[in-house]
Amino acid sequence: MSFQPIFTITPLLLTRVEEIAALRERILAAAVQVAWVPALQKDARIRNAHSSTAIEGNPLTLEQVRAIEEGREIPATGMRPRREVANYFAGLRFVEKNASRRTITDTEVLKLHRIMAGQVMDQGEAGKYRVIRVRVGDYVAPPPERVRPLMSDLLSWWNKEAADLSPILSSAIVHHQFETIHPFADGNGRAGRMLSLWELYRRGFDNHHLFSVDEFYWEDRPRYYAALKTVREEEGDLTSWLEYCAEGLRGTLERVWTRTQKLSAHAGKAKLVLRPKQEQLLHLLREHKAMTPREIWDGVGMSKQGALDLLRPLMKAGLVRRIGTKKSGRYVLR
Repeated sequence: MSFQPIFTITPLLLTRVEEIAALRERILAAAVQVAWVPALQKDARIRNAHSSTAIEGNPLTLEQVRAIEEGREIPATGMRPRREVANYFAGLRFVEKNASRRTITDTEVLKLHRIMAGQVMDQGEAGKYRVIRVRVGDYVAPPPERVRPLMSDLLSWWNKEAADLSPILSSAIVHHQFETIHPFADGNGRAGRMLSLWELYRRGFDNHHLFSVDEFYWEDRPRYYAALKTVREEEGDLTSWLEYCAEGLRGTLERVWTRTQKLSAHAGKAKLVLRPKQEQLLHLLREHKAMTPREIWDGVGMSKQGALDLLRPLMKAGLVRRIGTKKSGRYVLR
């Protein structure tokens, strides 16, 4: 039987969806015009990495996670916590790179899990569906022989019917059904939340990659787990879960809007309208850390002069700087 989510659009859920849509439009309208988009993007990446791994027990602080993202040493910390965070950042880069992918198959899901769970599995093998029974608290996940068909049903729904719903709803549905299947022996929580984020990216809801929803789940973990459990108690009805996730997304956007206002005040007149190619260039620099001029114009598919025309306003606004000599110089984000 194919997967068909059960839920009701309640007045509360409808109100939250409308509030989220209004907040999102306000944030994105502001973000297109400001010179500090990379600062918000970096902050969202770090907060997502910290929150999603902390939910699973990772002890690193937000500042320690920030140090890992920036390539700084963090003494007196274990290898596994650092590996979990580094894996999360690698998984996030994979999702960002594949944000526009229209169809997601088992291959992509398994690769994402292999990236995120490599060398940090307590049981099972990274990048392979489980062959053992698993229990999460008092919940017993479906037997291993049901994992592949259940994932096939979920991916079929995600790739076809999910597009008929708001991404606010479809991302939450993907999240919950993945956790219900629990397809891997370990690392399902991080992978499920990443898939939910992937849905927001691929549907264009967070096309600037500014939102950190996992922070909401982390701040009250008992409520997060209770919200997951309630669906089972209500015989698969996802309504309460959708209301909960919408509350979290609304709170996340409210925080981003507050930060947007603060950064706007600090930026003063240092603003520019980011062209699509400039957004692409900033994304490349965030992914590669530093790039030569040749790598830049090859990466954005433009001539040398065209790439320089993109770079000049970004450098003037303080987004990008050049390091090294004139011959061996590279461009990096500030």
